[in-house]
Parts: sequence; structure tokens; C-alpha cells
Amino acid sequence: MIRLNRLTDYAVVLMGELARAGEVVPAAVLAQRTAIPQPTVAKLLKVLAQAGLATAQRGSAGGYGLSRPAGQISVVDVLQAVEGPQSLTACVEGASDICEFERFCPMQGRWDKVNKVILAALASVTLADMATPPAGPFGPFGGEAGGPVPGGTLAAGGALDARAP
Repeated sequence: MIRLNRLTDYAVVLMGELARAGEVVPAAVLAQRTAIPQPTVAKLLKVLAQAGLATAQRGSAGGYGLSRPAGQISVVDVLQAVEGPQSLTACVEGASDICEFERFCPMQGRWDKVNKVILAALASVTLADMATPPAGPFGPFGGEAGGPVPGGTLAAGGALDARAP
């Protein structure tokens, strides 16, 4: 199974939180909301801003926001910002790795189709998709809004309110 590394996962979580917020959010607040350590949040936001996916606003009302609407930023955009161009194997067209067995390999060129399908699937999922709570009667945490969940109460919109009984 293909698995994202932890930093890429965190980057998607941060961008999803920015999409949900719909406004500029300070890095410290993002760290608190997502439970991602603040130094990691700062590092990832810098990478995401350099990639043109997030914008930084300085000053007392400063923080980070999305550079464009959430529906125009795909999961593959975030993945490539953090990890660079992706390929399943060293012999996929455009891969930066070189396989020493490439000229003898019977699979040469056959991974290209699989790689393209996976990247297309990731490109079809936007931050707007990731930021929207799943539909259904049980909500994103398996309970309805206002209902108890471990560690607090599920508020409307899927946010966890740890202060409520």
C-alpha cells in the first residue's frame, strides 16, 4: 500500500484547517487546533508558502491563509510541495531515481500507467473535499453534533469542544 509520510499528512491537515477557517490563522492557533507541534507547523507553512499554496500575512493580525480557493488546490499539489514530484518506482517516466536494472527489466515502462492513475486520483481530490465533514447521520466522529465523544462534545460543523461536559 502506498503511504504518505507524516509531514505530508500534517501538511494536508494544516491546509484542510486553513480551508475550514476561511481566514488568516496564526501558526500557534493552527498548532493548537490540529495538535501538530508548533515547530512542525511553522516548517510546513513555510514550505507551503514557498510552493504558492499558502500565503503569509505579517503583523498583529497575521497568520496564514490559502493562496487560492480550497476547491482549486488538490491533494497532489500539497504532496508535491512537501515531497517533490512523485513516482512509484525508479523506472517511471520522469522519475529522478535511476535503476541500475532498467535496461534488463521486463516491467520497464509498465508502471507509468499505474503512476498516472494514482496521481490523477490525488489530483481529483481538493482541499474543499478534505475540509468538508463526511455526509451521513453520524458525522465525522461517529456522533451527531452536540453529542458526546471521547475528550469533549462534538460541536456543529464537526469541531471538538473539549470544554463542554
